[in-house]
Amino acid sequence: MPIATVNPATGETVRTFDPMTPDEIERSLTDAARTFASYRTTGFAERAALLTSAAALLEAETEDIARTMTQEMGKPLAAARAEAAKCVKAMRWYAAHAEALLTDEHPADADVRDSGAGTVRVHYRPLGAVLAVMPWNFPLWQVVRFAAPALMAGNVGLLKHASNVPQTALYLGGLFRRAGFPAGCFQTLLIESGAVEAVLRDARVAAATLTGSEPAGRAVASATGDEVKKTVLELGGSDPYVVMPSADIAAAAKTAVTARVQNNGQSCIAAKRFIVHTDVYEEFAERFTTGMASLRVGDPMQESTDVGPLATERGRADLEELVDDAVHRGAGVLCGGRRPPGQERGWYYEPTVLAGITAQMRIDQEETFGPVATLYRVADLDEAVERANHTPFGLSSNVWTRRDEDVERFVRDVQAGGIYVNGMTASHPALPFGGVKRSGYGRELSGHGIREFCNVTTVWRAADS
Repeated sequence: MPIATVNPATGETVRTFDPMTPDEIERSLTDAARTFASYRTTGFAERAALLTSAAALLEAETEDIARTMTQEMGKPLAAARAEAAKCVKAMRWYAAHAEALLTDEHPADADVRDSGAGTVRVHYRPLGAVLAVMPWNFPLWQVVRFAAPALMAGNVGLLKHASNVPQTALYLGGLFRRAGFPAGCFQTLLIESGAVEAVLRDARVAAATLTGSEPAGRAVASATGDEVKKTVLELGGSDPYVVMPSADIAAAAKTAVTARVQNNGQSCIAAKRFIVHTDVYEEFAERFTTGMASLRVGDPMQESTDVGPLATERGRADLEELVDDAVHRGAGVLCGGRRPPGQERGWYYEPTVLAGITAQMRIDQEETFGPVATLYRVADLDEAVERANHTPFGLSSNVWTRRDEDVERFVRDVQAGGIYVNGMTASHPALPFGGVKRSGYGRELSGHGIREFCNVTTVWRAADS
């Protein structure tokens, strides 16, 4: 895939970029290693001041970078502004909390004595250069939620961004430099996918993090596993959205629309499978379908647009294949199911609701990365849990109920990295984020995220020494 900005609203190629040469990659790796040697010794106050400066720059430049993101991947302009604001919030959160999250830990006195020591402490040290392989769907947020904790921990970052968001990638590299971080502290590598493995295997790269597809995760895990390097993987999701009889159905249906079409439906944590108890199925389906059908599809630069285009032509084709397969095998189309009539330019697709899904349909197991929802009718709580766990993914989940017994059953049995009760999944800097099964491993955000790329060091000292 060429490194280029292609406007998904028009299909027009706006700007292309040459990939870095081997010599340029070598210089970046050398700069990262040299910078880490000194940056690792800086204090939290210095790092916090630099990250706070980056947050201020981003806040001041929100409108420009929001328009760049919208032009590159098609998210509505309002959503792009919100993404930039979320990044500012995360930067300031880590600047304020990193020192406390990484403060030395002291085992209980009895355990210290039992170990034969006079003192014991657990100390967190940075690993080195961390390569981040990032996707296009949240081109700013996915990077910042890695970069903010990694930099505050004393690591340095190398960014290999998706090839269709190069301007956002270059903006991020420049942002941290302009904020005062040393030149090699955070660098954007404009490289094609074929060049990633060599960077992963380079001895100067200590670890890697990837957000993206399952095949990409397998490739990164394979290379880093061979080199025995730490990784964090956040892969796909097919999140269940369960509605039980005690739920507020009007609120559940309204929130479900947002949960499905956020970011034009191109979000790993978007609710995708709507699992509804038979007692409230008809009411929920009617409300949800009405809400989906009422959304405004159009130019993402227009403030009135609810759903913009899919980010790539291939992405729309993949979505169409899933829908067409389901319909061919008997699924009912409650709304949508096609490209908007008369929309000849751009990669648009109507918000769609499908019902009557069976195991013979690909959409029953595969992730739908676009504004397409699948509806399932279940008879009871047992079937709801079984259906929620039915796919190979386990990123997040949603359950709507007023019964504590239902909540505790889901907490016990649903296989996911998150369970959101009477609301939709959303990431927050203070809350750990990640999945299980084929949705990946490791955690981002919170104290768990900042410690992922730290060397957890036990410092044991003999008594009277």
